[in-house]
Amino acid sequence: MSYFAAAVVRDDSGWTAAEVSLRGATDIDEVADRLRDVDQEADVSLLFVEADDAYLVILRLDEGEDLRVFGSDSAFAEESRLGSLLVGDLKTSVTGLDGDEEPRPAAGGDDETEQPVVDPEADPVGEADLLANLGISAQKLLTLCTHEGMLPADVTAEICEVLGCVDEVEELREV
Repeated sequence: MSYFAAAVVRDDSGWTAAEVSLRGATDIDEVADRLRDVDQEADVSLLFVEADDAYLVILRLDEGEDLRVFGSDSAFAEESRLGSLLVGDLKTSVTGLDGDEEPRPAAGGDDETEQPVVDPEADPVGEADLLANLGISAQKLLTLCTHEGMLPADVTAEICEVLGCVDEVEELREV
């Protein structure tokens, strides 16, 4: 399984990005430690893990504490050791949305409003609202992850565009 893991961290001077190796990680706490190691003083630390152009996992730490995780599809846990490590312990239901919440129309009334909130083939897991206070609502994250034709790299780019760190992450891809 091939993967790309990019950490973006925010401190008083703004966002910076660094590639993170997950090789040899034995549990989610070790992955969180590697994210902390990028910048011990960061206010917000995010780790985007894209695997095989099929799966996206986002980890978040606020001031190095309170790990929150979102996975685009629970099937990732069954597909690889890395997937099991990152999302294997997550419950199968997504948090951050009320169970009876209806899809909200996209801004501008795009045709996308006709699409289901979640692709019936995908089973997002974890905390879909982990980026809500950064400008990406749970609904927006789910829509991005389940939009037909969107690769994990596309979702990461869309999120980073909103955050203001897309150039930093794209530079890591070019190395």
